[in-house]
Amino acid sequence: MNSICVFGVFVADLCFFGETIPVKGQTVLGKNYIVGPGGKGSNQAIAAARLKGDVHFITKIGQDSHADMALKLYKKAQININSIIQDKNLSTGVAGIMVDEKGHNAINIVAGAAAHLNNEDIDQNLNTIKNSKFFLTQLETPEQVTLYALSKAKENNCVTILNPAPARKIEEEYFKLIDYFTPNETEAEFYLNKKIKSENDIKEAAKEFLKKGVKNIIITLGEKGVYYSNGKEDYFVEACKLKNNVVDTTGAGDAFNGAFVVGLSNDLKNKDALVFANKVAGISTTKLGAAASMPLLQEVENY
Repeated sequence: MNSICVFGVFVADLCFFGETIPVKGQTVLGKNYIVGPGGKGSNQAIAAARLKGDVHFITKIGQDSHADMALKLYKKAQININSIIQDKNLSTGVAGIMVDEKGHNAINIVAGAAAHLNNEDIDQNLNTIKNSKFFLTQLETPEQVTLYALSKAKENNCVTILNPAPARKIEEEYFKLIDYFTPNETEAEFYLNKKIKSENDIKEAAKEFLKKGVKNIIITLGEKGVYYSNGKEDYFVEACKLKNNVVDTTGAGDAFNGAFVVGLSNDLKNKDALVFANKVAGISTTKLGAAASMPLLQEVENY
């Protein structure tokens, strides 16, 4: 198995469940709430580790109760924490998440300590990147630091995967550093500045990303599955047929990305890795929470 380096954010998720997500100026009565681990990078690292991936995580946290929760979780998931930076002068990040009865969500993230990650932090943990075959990141960390880390990963012959969430501006030159680009429909629309409605729109969008220099484009389509193209082959992969109802889609994209990199690290072909990732993401939506919803490998194999 090939080693995986994940660079991203840990935050403590404060999840509030109710019939609807409140609109501006509205108060609603909720039904339940939970406090648990979150942050896209952290969720993806946990998803990959629970699927028996060899995972190393680079992030920055404080020295507080939320940080304790993170480290306890990583120990249980068997994530290598040598590259997790703790700063006693900073607070660990938090996220407020509203979830409605259909499982849809709205999220506000304060990255906390992880917002202070810098290029020096990457340089000091360069060995973690050098010793990994795969490098997976998102856009919750400071933009320039993420792109710097991406360039260092490419310099050291890593296969790079960028999950552009939340969607933020990427300078055109950096698209050439991306082996696998994994936006959802909304994120793809942000980068191309146009609506993506039909199957043809999805295919045309993929072509535009490939023209930017991305090697493989994967547009995730929620319950409609995913679309893949590398310029030579392209196809849709259907979503997994679920045995249980969807209760919370929080973290489904993270489950997908974490599972996909594990599939690649186990030398699966792209299509097989996508089928595996769709299955893991689907199972995650049948459980509450973000990190808490990431399934174990045995559960996936038996599903």
